[in-house]
Amino acid sequence: MQSETDTQAQTASVDPFTREVVTNALQSAAEEMFLNLGRTAKSSVIYETLDYACGITDAEANVVAQANGVPGFLGTLKFCVADAIEKFGRDGFDPGDVVLLNDYHGGTHLNDVAMVAPIFVDDELVGFTASKAHWTDVGGKDPGSWTTDATSVFQEGIQYPMVKLYEGGDRNDAVYDIVVANTRMPDVTRGDMQAQKSSMDVGAERVVDVFNRYGTDTVRQAVADEFDAGEQLVREEIQTLPNGTYTAEDYLDDDGVTDDPVHVEVEVTIRDETIELDYTGTDPATDGPINSPYAASVSDIRAFFQAITLPEAETNEGFFRPLEITIPEGTVLNATKPAPIGTDWEGSAMAADLPWQALAPHLPDRLSAGHFLSVCATIVGGHDERRDEDFLVVEPQPGGWGASPGKDGADVLVCSGDGDTLEMPVEVMETRFPLLFDQFALDTPQEAGHGEFRGGTGLVQDYRMYNASGGFITAGFGRSKFPPWGVEGGRDGDGNYIEIVRDGDGSVERHSNLTNHELGEDDVARLVTSAGGGWGDPFDRDPERVLEDYRDDYITRQTAREEYGVAITEAGELDAAATSSLREAGATPTDGEPNRGETQ
Repeated sequence: MQSETDTQAQTASVDPFTREVVTNALQSAAEEMFLNLGRTAKSSVIYETLDYACGITDAEANVVAQANGVPGFLGTLKFCVADAIEKFGRDGFDPGDVVLLNDYHGGTHLNDVAMVAPIFVDDELVGFTASKAHWTDVGGKDPGSWTTDATSVFQEGIQYPMVKLYEGGDRNDAVYDIVVANTRMPDVTRGDMQAQKSSMDVGAERVVDVFNRYGTDTVRQAVADEFDAGEQLVREEIQTLPNGTYTAEDYLDDDGVTDDPVHVEVEVTIRDETIELDYTGTDPATDGPINSPYAASVSDIRAFFQAITLPEAETNEGFFRPLEITIPEGTVLNATKPAPIGTDWEGSAMAADLPWQALAPHLPDRLSAGHFLSVCATIVGGHDERRDEDFLVVEPQPGGWGASPGKDGADVLVCSGDGDTLEMPVEVMETRFPLLFDQFALDTPQEAGHGEFRGGTGLVQDYRMYNASGGFITAGFGRSKFPPWGVEGGRDGDGNYIEIVRDGDGSVERHSNLTNHELGEDDVARLVTSAGGGWGDPFDRDPERVLEDYRDDYITRQTAREEYGVAITEAGELDAAATSSLREAGATPTDGEPNRGETQ
């Protein structure tokens, strides 16, 4: 006969096979949401760039499943649901409700509009679907809404403070009309809004199917077991990391309004099975829009946390239980209303980059040198004379990633905070918009990021405006004054920037931030992203690899000689004797501190 304890133990968990089937079915539901939203959205920034995320939580807002999307969004979904529960209460939802929000509650910048919808099984609340997607325009002071010069969130567009877009399945026309009236692109907004809502309907249907098939108790217990399993796996992985306290400090270039750099710092403590991050000492929120709400900073930090533990694992709420985060309220990484947040990615990305800097020298098998970091987000728009309609192109730019021991950095990938987002194909943009692309190329020869293993190469891309009435560009390129960092003597990158080349006189303007900046017909907006940081002394790079870099046009003969101590003949061959002399002449000159991470 089984004892009472034995019986309780049996009912307290689900067998591992059932757990895997249930949790994978829920994961599939999240991924189906993601695919449906991408297929049906109206904005190219959603269906081409994939600037959105989808997930499922339990009834307490714990993330159960999420589809790969923008890492900077995924971690915010928990906050979106939790804040909606706090506002309406557990009993304040009915089947068919959809909550709309885009402000500081679970927010990033106002363009990133979230929806939260309850899931009911037999009249019982069992969870929520949640999604967040970048809407092209939400009525800010300039087209596209996010800008680099806003000084208040009220300049950045309409705020949806957790209002019900649908109640009991019926659309709230008053809210709907307000949404549509406060955008420069109503047709696009209607399409994105409906696509987002419909994708969540699909996700809810799939979740209900899982509950009906396996039973409410089994599904809930399978999820609870999965949380515990995720926590246990991460704790075991943290035990393999070196205990200690590590620090890093850095600067954001400026806030887009003043030229003053913004100081940020972190203390990372690895203690047995936990990792603690403390950002005390970081500067207060700024006048300009680089401020990050708490949810956005935590979301990027969670992505970093997974990168140093189990990057290939399916995450859930249990996965992050060993992570402790302290970010003082009112700082640039935990901004509060009415601080502007239009380019919040500069702050939130730095929240992840700081512990990356602190730990990279100590975890060389898990972390690279610094990458170009900024989303380098760009809006190009105007009035299309061909179609007699306004147009807006919104997209991130890829850049160079940092090197690692034994491996050069990756060329032209999107930044860590943007995850699976894509560049819109040039062919699509030239077809749909009055733009031509004079070049879309690696930014070579490379002038920075040198090392025993060199940083990846950035991008140079030329948008040429051929619209008769011209147009405009808005762009925020961080890591311009404080470039990506090298490790162990590796060189820093060279920074991100924008050039405006005027057709009339060929004059060139250089910027890192632009808002609604005029582009005349045939003017060129040249977008240049940074090389990643290098790893190790460049004089330690294999001369044959330096020669290969030269032959592939990554570097010049002069760079090979001056940075790597490698002599290459005019015929493009390695001069072994001259190389030996160059390297015997002395160590490579250092360029500032070799590492930014320190150990206490």
